[in-house]
Amino acid sequence: MSFRTVSAALAAIVLSASPLAWGQQQGVSKTEILIGTIQDLSGPLAGYGKQARNGMQLRVDEANEQGGLHGRKLKLLVEDSGYDPKRAVLAAQKLVNQDKVFIIAGHLGTAQNMAAMPVQFEKNIVNFQPITAAREMYEPLHRLKYSFAATYYDQIRSMLPTLAREKGAKKVCIIYQDDDFGLEVLRGAEAGLKTMNMELGEKTSFKRGATDFSSQVARLKAANCDFVVLGTIIRETIGTIAEARKTGFAPTFFASSGAYTDLIHKLGGKNMDGLYAAMGAQHPYLDEASQPIRFWANKYKTRFNEDPTVLSVYGYTILDQLLQAVQKVGPNLTTDSFVKTMDTMSYPSDMFGAAPSSYSPTKRLGTDESRLSQIQDGRWKAVSGYVK
Repeated sequence: MSFRTVSAALAAIVLSASPLAWGQQQGVSKTEILIGTIQDLSGPLAGYGKQARNGMQLRVDEANEQGGLHGRKLKLLVEDSGYDPKRAVLAAQKLVNQDKVFIIAGHLGTAQNMAAMPVQFEKNIVNFQPITAAREMYEPLHRLKYSFAATYYDQIRSMLPTLAREKGAKKVCIIYQDDDFGLEVLRGAEAGLKTMNMELGEKTSFKRGATDFSSQVARLKAANCDFVVLGTIIRETIGTIAEARKTGFAPTFFASSGAYTDLIHKLGGKNMDGLYAAMGAQHPYLDEASQPIRFWANKYKTRFNEDPTVLSVYGYTILDQLLQAVQKVGPNLTTDSFVKTMDTMSYPSDMFGAAPSSYSPTKRLGTDESRLSQIQDGRWKAVSGYVK
């Protein structure tokens, strides 16, 4: 037998022994499904990231306690982006190329997802329901993109005119984070005001990670703004409103779902009362009137020794919808079979009051509806039905 023949025979043996030769899907074995997620665990949104991770882990634990899906247990692999797009790329590279996950779900942050998605798509890895409401999460249409939340753009565009009229606003202004997230809020505000034949009276921005908003607030106050749209998340929302209260500046404040978190009233205190924000699910207070939410919230607290938040809910429901689709696929789980099944999925309103959602080969945003909520007496309360 020649050297060439021996080499060919050895190559054939190696090839036949490789998982790819068996048609095995990355991240899926006979006993396990690897699910990746990228969260901020150390940066400005670490509160959000830890809560989302815990919500995801709770749903994974529940599924595994019930025997997993089609004989496979689930394993959640978590990477920290620090809310930095460059670190998000490194996190995606590790999950996709080293850990070899089946899917990445619930990745937190707009700019972070934008940076990481090319890494995933190159290896045929779905970006499932990222925790950001940017339009780029489902546009342009891509077979590996699925988004669940009404966009920041649509939230502001649809709700701003009604709220501004209700408040008799004469000068609507905006403060926004100078990145993809903030620009979506800005564009939504401009589109909403256009339907009222109005324009923004003043625009001011800040860099991601900023902690001092005194000059921006002074600018809004000097412009006599009586309604301010907030393209802010946690500490920027608290900092802006606290500065305004300190200087006697009292416009109506309206934010996207990016600021819809109990951390606003927990950290900001009484100053935060009156803030409006878009929402897609009820906050799970431990003494919530709804018994199913109350039961779930106390289960979460028992598991993690802290109160759940709406980010915990997002993490939990993202994994729940993912697992429903995986269950429906059946034993032969691949990216292709998942996409084919996901494009037939519809989800009814859940116990957290989320709007019904559905997907198709040409519809990759689950729902474009959201509700208005307001902080009243130190807690979020829904003050409208769903708007689209």
